[in-house]
Amino acid sequence: MDKELQMKVDKLQFLLKSYGCAAVAFSAGVDSTVLLKAAKDTLGTEQVIALTVQSSLVPVSDVEDAVNFCRDEGIRHEVLQLDPLLYYDVRTNPPRRCYYCKRLVFGKLREITGQKNIVHLLDGSNVDDGQDYRPGKQALRELGVLSPLKEAGFTKADIRAYARELGLKVAQKPSAACLASRIPYGEVLSGEKLQRIEQAEKFLHGEGFVQLRVRSHEDMARLELLPEDIERFMADGIYEKAVRKLKELGFAYVTLDLEGYRMGSLNEVLKEK
Repeated sequence: MDKELQMKVDKLQFLLKSYGCAAVAFSAGVDSTVLLKAAKDTLGTEQVIALTVQSSLVPVSDVEDAVNFCRDEGIRHEVLQLDPLLYYDVRTNPPRRCYYCKRLVFGKLREITGQKNIVHLLDGSNVDDGQDYRPGKQALRELGVLSPLKEAGFTKADIRAYARELGLKVAQKPSAACLASRIPYGEVLSGEKLQRIEQAEKFLHGEGFVQLRVRSHEDMARLELLPEDIERFMADGIYEKAVRKLKELGFAYVTLDLEGYRMGSLNEVLKEK
């Protein structure tokens, strides 16, 4: 481990020790997995609990990964069932949807930590999260959620490097976001749309594409692949299979975004205003 990363790890461990005990909002992504593992190793299994939200906005595979990781690591784990689509400010999908959703989700997690007399609720936010439009950060501040990775100065690259040092399988896991982030602001969310997106992305992952997004614009799918994957998608005839599959799922049109995958592409229209 290089000196700079070691300094950040030392600061992270110092912060975790200062909490005494903590609950970790656990999505099974690389950020929250590294945080949970560090918390367990620093505080011990008796002083840490993982809390995972299962909803239509989260792929089923992510919840399964969370359950399996906690079982293998011997970490206490609770899965909370929640349907954010029941709430108008989430379902109608305004530009501040993430704020309302985070406020709802972490509010529920706060209820659980309160019942367990746990003061510190942690999330896996990092330094790089400030580079995109993230209204949900306000909700975390309002609810007093702590982000020790961010406070310790971890970038996404640092987190992946630390994951490799810890021997975690998630070190190379692609970046993820809730399924609602695939639908343009103003288009009403529904369980059917979210499930269709989840199945479409699962199909493409099965074809060997690791980092991607299926953006859903009403009855049109806009595929974002890494630029280096576009040639294989077209040359190997996979696009024909993809068109058939996505139409079976209910999309009327299937398009390929020539700019390729990029984080938060649906926020680009907000930046232009």
